[in-house]
Amino acid sequence: MHLVPQILYPFNVMNMLKPEEQLRRIRAGTAEILVEEELLGMLRHSCETGTPLRIKAGFDPSAPDIHLGHTVLLEKMRQFQELGHEVIFIIGDFTGMIGDPTGKSEMRKPLSREEVLRNAETYKKQVFRILDPEKTQVKFNSEWFASMDIMDFARLGSMQTVARMLEREDFKKRFRKGQDISILEFYYPLLQAYDSVVLRSDIELGGTDQRFNLLMGRSMQRKMGVKEQVVIMMPLLEGLDGVNKMSKSLGNYIGVTDSPKEMFGKIMSVNDSLMLRYYELLSRISIDELNNLKNGLRNNSLHPMECKKALAFEIVERYWGREAAVKAKEEFENVFRKKGVPDDIPVFNPGAEDTDTWLPAIMKLSGLVKSTGEAIRLIKQGGVRVDGEKWTEPGKRLPPGEHLLKVGKRRFLRIRPRSS
Repeated sequence: MHLVPQILYPFNVMNMLKPEEQLRRIRAGTAEILVEEELLGMLRHSCETGTPLRIKAGFDPSAPDIHLGHTVLLEKMRQFQELGHEVIFIIGDFTGMIGDPTGKSEMRKPLSREEVLRNAETYKKQVFRILDPEKTQVKFNSEWFASMDIMDFARLGSMQTVARMLEREDFKKRFRKGQDISILEFYYPLLQAYDSVVLRSDIELGGTDQRFNLLMGRSMQRKMGVKEQVVIMMPLLEGLDGVNKMSKSLGNYIGVTDSPKEMFGKIMSVNDSLMLRYYELLSRISIDELNNLKNGLRNNSLHPMECKKALAFEIVERYWGREAAVKAKEEFENVFRKKGVPDDIPVFNPGAEDTDTWLPAIMKLSGLVKSTGEAIRLIKQGGVRVDGEKWTEPGKRLPPGEHLLKVGKRRFLRIRPRSS
């Protein structure tokens, strides 16, 4: 098992911030740093020797798109780049075929090589909307795992005990319930840890749910004679519901490829307390600016709505540019603040028959909802308006003529019957 040669980027120590100031900026928004004293020592050594630190973060391309929850880690990586350090973005094309069991109550279905590579290409395009491609090393971990033989993998397995693996919370729960845990799943933390050995990472970034895997990296580095990395854990970003972790499967996400209008509207829909959380984890304003914003909200010198619009504008501008952000903001203010409607409302043309005037059917046929059952539920919950009036009777037929339908806060449909 061989280590990948270290590659150093040009590093101008004269432009570096003092170690203490770097640590202050790095600490902002983090959940935990293990061990902070070690990190400060690394930063001091870096400044004294003119050697950038090696920052590692890995992503398994288990899905083709990323959302703002993923970008919490990417924003911290970008911050390290701005501080002059070397970022290594690992695409787990090898580990992705196993699947990270973290937080899973059952065995994950492995992805095919083709699925992983297809998702990885999409990942690469999206992450460079945040990271500086000229300051980023992209590594596929198949680079070292694919060349390992069976004895290499056996040696990896010998470095940890089953008892230690069962200390991991999700494994522990499944074991107690008598649910299957594959040997391959036990190998996942070992493989992620070995990435740190190969790359000789000084720092590894991950979410708080990755604590076990991240600390495994420290343990394996120590056992294999490599200086232990510092672990920086980032909080998990709550989704639009304000409760659960942002997830595509839960539908509470904001995708980095969402349209400017959709992205702006979703951010504006979060509650005020969650807005501050998004500022802390997603905004690029300075620590002092963030503190001023918090003080302004506390003493009522700043209005939450205006702060939220500023955040939505910043995020949309980051991914789509200033012109798109200006347009999205204007559209939002027109629709929601001035009680207007969008200019580009889709039109649905039901037939002239009486059966085509049942609103749940129109909502399903037009694609606003997936089923008439969902439409009925939304109507009963008061989330549907017809021509500005709340529609509360699912069985009631639409009167003849053209109508403007509004579902929730952001979905509009113009119903224009075809001529009989």
